[in-house]
Amino acid sequence: MRMNRCVRVCTRLILLLLLTVWALLAPPPRLLAAGSPLGDPAVPAVGRAWPVGLRPPVLRGWEPPATVYGRGHRGVDLAAAAGTPVRAVAAGRVSFAGRVAGKGVVSVELTGTGDPPLRTTYEPVMASVEEGDEVEPGEVMGTVDASGSHCTATCVHWGLRRGETYLNPLPLLPPWLLSRGPSRLLPVY
Repeated sequence: MRMNRCVRVCTRLILLLLLTVWALLAPPPRLLAAGSPLGDPAVPAVGRAWPVGLRPPVLRGWEPPATVYGRGHRGVDLAAAAGTPVRAVAAGRVSFAGRVAGKGVVSVELTGTGDPPLRTTYEPVMASVEEGDEVEPGEVMGTVDASGSHCTATCVHWGLRRGETYLNPLPLLPPWLLSRGPSRLLPVY
């Protein structure tokens, strides 16, 4: 009887040790659509802030089109209530702040990201910046506009381009901003 209990306890300890090792070695959770690489070498992790909130839910991920004019989702949609501050992800210069097809849009050319530079876009935004303004990471550029969102709930569409090529904006953020925090182990019963 006592030997059986010892075997059960030892088995549970070994299982707990294996789960701990597995949790520590497992890759972080993916925030992207299936098939999208998290670490795109064309996108350096120069970001220092999320566009909205501290770690907003991604309502719709990056879905690159099969062809240049094909269907897809050329950015990510981040949950954000109307009036939420919209912040610059990285340092740069505002290249556009105005309305496009009835939606408020802000575009920022990111400093030190090559030629042509990377350019982030945020919409729908009621801009508080103007073309030519220099922005720092985390600096407020406007607020989420209640009108013009293409999401079922209010959101910010965050995009990224280099020249005419659309890229996934999430790799701009370093792993410590993308991480959902440490793994938590639950007891084994």
